[in-house]
Amino acid sequence: MQRVNKLAVFCICLATSIVAQAGVSEYRLDNGLKLIVKEDHRAPVVVSQVWYKVGSSYEHNGSTGISHVLEHMMFKGTKKHPPGEFSRIISANGGRENAFTGSDYTAYFQRLEKSRLKVSFELEADRMRNILLTDEEFRKEVKVVMEERRLRTEDKPESFTYEQFNAVSYISSPYRIPTIGWMNDLKNMQVDDLKDWYKRWYAPNNATVVVTGDVNAEEVYALAKTYFGPIKPSTDLVPPRPQTEPVQKGMRRIQVKIPAQLPYLLLGYPVPALLGAQNDWEPYALEVLAGILDGGTSARLATRLIRGRGILTSASAGYSLNTRLASLFLLQAVPAQGHTVREAEKVLLKEIKELQTTPVSQSELDRIKAQVVAGNVFERDSIFYQAMQIGTYETVGLGWKRIDEYVEKIQSITPEQIQAVARKYLVGDRLNVAVLIPLPMNEKAGHKTAGGQHGHH
Repeated sequence: MQRVNKLAVFCICLATSIVAQAGVSEYRLDNGLKLIVKEDHRAPVVVSQVWYKVGSSYEHNGSTGISHVLEHMMFKGTKKHPPGEFSRIISANGGRENAFTGSDYTAYFQRLEKSRLKVSFELEADRMRNILLTDEEFRKEVKVVMEERRLRTEDKPESFTYEQFNAVSYISSPYRIPTIGWMNDLKNMQVDDLKDWYKRWYAPNNATVVVTGDVNAEEVYALAKTYFGPIKPSTDLVPPRPQTEPVQKGMRRIQVKIPAQLPYLLLGYPVPALLGAQNDWEPYALEVLAGILDGGTSARLATRLIRGRGILTSASAGYSLNTRLASLFLLQAVPAQGHTVREAEKVLLKEIKELQTTPVSQSELDRIKAQVVAGNVFERDSIFYQAMQIGTYETVGLGWKRIDEYVEKIQSITPEQIQAVARKYLVGDRLNVAVLIPLPMNEKAGHKTAGGQHGHH
């Protein structure tokens, strides 16, 4: 027993020295703000991101879309910096900035020349607690969001179908809530709702500041203390209650009939995320499984169903292992001319069946792993995505140190483990199906495009 413990301690020491070499430093300010700095000296650039632990999965019926509306309002100014000033200052300093809202977080970022980091810190610290939420600006902005909802969801058949699919695939999980919110909730939202939401969640003790680039960690820490240090923490910060999805006891199927050019199919199976998984290898096995189906042009969906037999014009398989709550393993497809949605479903389910019955060959597995790992490493090569990964892992509760285990965990997945997750999770009684049945295109403008993404501006 003793020897095992010593070995474990040795491994931990080894791991921390590797992490330290990767140039990541972590600090916590007295007011609860977490700062993570990753030095990368290849270019004289700095990326600064502020991540708040709040997004659409923190919302409930009646308040949906509030996190995303608040993201829009964060550009409306403070006493110190009037509306429009924030973006003007960043671009005057040669920088770029934007923000995004997801189900698990809201994040704000700037990319600047390395000496300008204090510009970003000064502005972000100011708007962390001091934005002006006036009824007049709110009325204008909520109309902008409603229009965004019309354009990006209601007038895009695939996005609209995906939203309906999510709302039915999750029963108790807040992942059923669309990031952009339901139209009815947007219409009834009041500026006071936003004031409460802002006061509760936008605070140093609910934020992580991530800085990557050509900087010195200790200098960044000093700068953070100067600008973020004086901000008071939120006293009414209540972490969200656990909301676990009950086990599904039978297939669910919906149809969506709207004007569209093409039919569309969505399949989703509930699967665990890295956070809260009982076996920590399972999410990595699912990640590799997604790669086998859809890891580039040599993967099974492309070679067999799109190019090979020409049954589908497009198909994808996807899964996010770094979410706050358990999510879905997704498959989507558009049948080719002369083929039906029913056929599309049949061939996709046949691919799943094969993964359950026939172990993947070592050569295919090695090729897919190389591709999955390359994608991950390639993302980490970018200063911006390094910060994105750190911010995501931190905000969902995994912690940035787990980023470093990704490659090794993917490499260790065996054909048996892939078969095991396919048999355990990708089963008929846990399947959710949505079918878009196209009605004739009407003359209304906007019913022309498909696809799209929620919650960004």
